[in-house]
Amino acid sequence: MQLTQSLRRSAQLFPRRTSTVNGERRRTWSETANRVARLAGGIAAMGVQPGERVMVLASNSDRYIETVYAVLWAGCVVVPANTRWAPAEHAYALQDSVPALFMVDQDFVDMARKLPGVDARRTIYMGDDAQAELVSYEALIADNAPLPDRASEGDVMACIMYTGGTTGFPKGVMLSHDNLALAPMSFALECPYEQDTVFLHVAPMFHLAALSSMFSYTSAGATQIVAPRFDPALICNMIAEEKINMTLMVPTMIDFIDRYLQAVPTDVSSLRKLIYGAAPISEGLLRRVMKSLPNVQFYQGYGQTEMSGGVVVLRPEFHAVEGPDARLLRSAGRAGIGVDVRIVDEEMNEVPRGTVGEIAARGSTVMLGYWNKPEQTRAAIVDGWLRSGDAGYMDEDGFVFIVDRMKDMIVSGGENVYSAEVENALSRHPAVLECAVIGVPHEKWGEAVHAELRLRDGFEVDEEALLAHCGELIAGYKRPRSFNFRKDPLPLSAAGKILKNELRKPYWEGQGRSIA
Repeated sequence: MQLTQSLRRSAQLFPRRTSTVNGERRRTWSETANRVARLAGGIAAMGVQPGERVMVLASNSDRYIETVYAVLWAGCVVVPANTRWAPAEHAYALQDSVPALFMVDQDFVDMARKLPGVDARRTIYMGDDAQAELVSYEALIADNAPLPDRASEGDVMACIMYTGGTTGFPKGVMLSHDNLALAPMSFALECPYEQDTVFLHVAPMFHLAALSSMFSYTSAGATQIVAPRFDPALICNMIAEEKINMTLMVPTMIDFIDRYLQAVPTDVSSLRKLIYGAAPISEGLLRRVMKSLPNVQFYQGYGQTEMSGGVVVLRPEFHAVEGPDARLLRSAGRAGIGVDVRIVDEEMNEVPRGTVGEIAARGSTVMLGYWNKPEQTRAAIVDGWLRSGDAGYMDEDGFVFIVDRMKDMIVSGGENVYSAEVENALSRHPAVLECAVIGVPHEKWGEAVHAELRLRDGFEVDEEALLAHCGELIAGYKRPRSFNFRKDPLPLSAAGKILKNELRKPYWEGQGRSIA
């Protein structure tokens, strides 16, 4: 399949329908397709060859949607940069992916100028104002003729998405055109969209959930409204004013929206479908918001970047608050169409129903592999099965229940934080002798990053200094929210590995589940 086909189709079938809304800017599908083809022509005119990478560091906007499609239209590979990264993380991704072109907006242009390897002559500026030495996004569209679509297709790489790494460095997940086209199609069979769909983009567009939504609702010819930032009042007012009927949010966002609506009643009656995922949701929150929004159909999606998004879906009919199906509120759902899901042991043998093991998935949505990391690719994909690193079980009806994480990953407010990355940053402080990072319960964020550490003899350091140190190396959401300075060594297994389960126990005691 070819990702740009969805844009060509919408321009052909719905040329006058509104495609994107970004503040005062409103464009039709005909206009969007023309702008994408011209931007692709500009990218080609700058000498970027098919197969080369283009990195994008920008906030959500209609131009982000155009950029993703233009990069693919030019036959290139899009590399979305995490807007919450620290400069050191951006520098690593630049060195790793070696993009031929860099695209940046007004929110990140100052940071971009300071990053090693960013050439102003090879940087497209996506903002409205002029920036000296940088190539103007709008001028590039105005000055170039539409480029005939030269997008790749099938199992050719379309995107590199960086996700947290267990080794302390981000991993570039390579996703193909088939991966990114078939995953939304599979989900659409579970969560159909109507011809009058008006979708609100709230999740950051560098996330796969938002990128997948972009491809899905372009295929549908839906109107896509872009929220400039997440603010409960802004979001609720946008839903009311634009008559938005569908959106995707992480549980933390849903909690904020529900609390706002309780305090400031707003007419959000146009909303018909709400997709949630990217982090575990508490049963209490789910029950509360289902009561607040009784006319909304809720869909949960469980998956990973490596799976091109959600592979397990909990449909609205299984969101029951009473009766025998009420237990399913604790479930992640059942395997989506076109995806095999099973629970396996360490040797990849399927375990009996009801037995806890590792969740594994197989299908056309499984990634191509990790960019420049063949060993980690071989460890993650075994005989076509992707090992999720999540522990769970499957009941007799095929519902998957997640019980813990086999990887040391923390999900805080919908953001994945790998403990190795935080430990790597903390360990570079001269006062830190040893450290371990774990997730602890947090009422608002689900999980919070917590550090257990021991200092070197004769050294002293406070939390503020450690946070400042981490801020130079990792994104703000990855920094510890709490510290425990220990006098005794961290507990170790017979193999010399830190026993993080022992460290977690006192924090998770009395909790219903150990992953928030």
